[in-house]
Amino acid sequence: MRTEVQTFVAEGPLPDWDGSEEEIDRRERQLRAIARPVTGEEARALVSCFGPDDCYGVAWSLLHLIESGPNPVLATDPGPDSNEWHQRLYLRAVNGGLIP
Repeated sequence: MRTEVQTFVAEGPLPDWDGSEEEIDRRERQLRAIARPVTGEEARALVSCFGPDDCYGVAWSLLHLIESGPNPVLATDPGPDSNEWHQRLYLRAVNGGLIP
């Protein structure tokens, strides 16, 4: 796994809308430092980094980065109690015909 991905994953989930501007900017810079496409291993690790909301759009960038790798990352339904971003990744794979 590349160093940039390890650094991003080590920081944990993205902050929510209450996160400081500095923290959100730092996480966005870390995310932009990861070159596309990601590997399957990197994509699976990045899935753990979704926070409780869209983090001012940063979560969308994370989702698109994950989707740049081998798909689908989530091949089984994560369930109704899972993070909304996990559900979104799964449904996008289903709607894209990657999962029956």
